[in-house]
Amino acid sequence: MTKSRLYGMGKEGYYMTPQTFWSKLRYAFSIEDDSEDIQRRFSDEEIRLLDKVADGIVKRRLSSPALIFLESVRPLNFLSSQAIVFLQPIVGLIISKKEIDLLAKILEKRESIPLLIELIEKKEEAVKC
Repeated sequence: MTKSRLYGMGKEGYYMTPQTFWSKLRYAFSIEDDSEDIQRRFSDEEIRLLDKVADGIVKRRLSSPALIFLESVRPLNFLSSQAIVFLQPIVGLIISKKEIDLLAKILEKRESIPLLIELIEKKEEAVKC
């Protein structure tokens, strides 16, 4: 097999060097560093938006379905961000179009789903008490 076929170089394809391929593969399967505080990776605006989403979910008593959904899509961050765009009519009941776009951008970060789950669980505990 030639290099051009191995790395996708052709008339309709593109060329990916082995270094590029391995760097993308390492990133796809990388494990996040737990030593860094997750909330420091987000801006204040992003934290406020996630808090608003968590608050809306808890107020509507959708904590359990939301947590199940978030846990199931946790490994697929990018797809979950696109699912938010797909579910825009439903999510639009809680937040505006501008905030939906920001939420989709936030959910592309690996740490966003665990943070949102944590916020929902804290708010749910506060409501139960």
